[in-house]
Amino acid sequence: MKTATSRTQSPSLLDVAHRAWTAFARRPESGAILSVLVIGIFLSIATTQFLTVANLMLVARGFAFTAIAAMGAFLVIVTGGIDLSVGSVMGLAGLTAAFLSANGTSFLVALMAGLAAGALVGLVNGLFTAHMNLAPFMVTLGMLSVVRGIDVAITGGTPIQGIDPAITWLGQGYVLGIPVPVWIMVVLGILLTIVMKRTTFGWYVYAIGGNIEAARLSGVRVRRVKAAVYTIAGLLAAIGGILLTARLGVGESTSGTGYELDVIAAAVIGGTSLTGGQGSVAGAIWGAALLGVVRNGLVLLGVSDFWQTIAIGLVIIFAVVIDRYRSRPAA
Repeated sequence: MKTATSRTQSPSLLDVAHRAWTAFARRPESGAILSVLVIGIFLSIATTQFLTVANLMLVARGFAFTAIAAMGAFLVIVTGGIDLSVGSVMGLAGLTAAFLSANGTSFLVALMAGLAAGALVGLVNGLFTAHMNLAPFMVTLGMLSVVRGIDVAITGGTPIQGIDPAITWLGQGYVLGIPVPVWIMVVLGILLTIVMKRTTFGWYVYAIGGNIEAARLSGVRVRRVKAAVYTIAGLLAAIGGILLTARLGVGESTSGTGYELDVIAAAVIGGTSLTGGQGSVAGAIWGAALLGVVRNGLVLLGVSDFWQTIAIGLVIIFAVVIDRYRSRPAA
């Protein structure tokens, strides 16, 4: 009488690769990562300048400002909101720090004041949207105009010069051969990822975006969490704005103008759903990286500014279409 012996067959290499690919494809940021890799390979073939260390550091520094602010936009969008004032807030924070520094205020006080200005605008946005139930689009659109007016009033139309070298180093310096803004972006990204994945606050943020009524019935203090989200978004925008001003070396009233489009686009391109409840910190960073690589590549290929604007607009539209397609099964 024969006895059957059961043997557990180890999965083949093809099965392992298929599972790994499936797991990767399900991540919100997978599209942005693949796009960066594909465009990077193309540019490496099309021009010899793209893969140089100097150019890659230039690209990384360039999108770090957008990526830091995009982390805040990611938080807001995950809750089902939007923040159109982020570009103006970036300008306000940078100008506040530059103005105080140029007038003899200490390095630390100037930085704290700039950060406080951004957080305050974010708090006001949060109070209006969360506690007064006003539409985030209209509230932040109004704040965009208000804060931009404050930016012009601070400078009087004249660039602010004489900024403390300690502040400009934050935007222009290097540590171990890597630009300081990139280090700050990485540190903030790691910290925010831990918050979103390992803390109750992060779970609440996703819960509100997934189903706000269910979150409220589960005991989540929705208004408090949303107000905190907008405040954090303002703080992150302030960090990006201060670094941007430090990079320029002068305080310009136009600093941050138009960045709201790049910041929101970076979050959406990185997989943050406009319907809320889905996205990742890494996705916001990869979305900003994609915009940075596309811009750099168009410059290296000698494409005119007009076509560059068109190309970025098409990337944003494509990201919205993908977001719509991704949200359809859930609906």
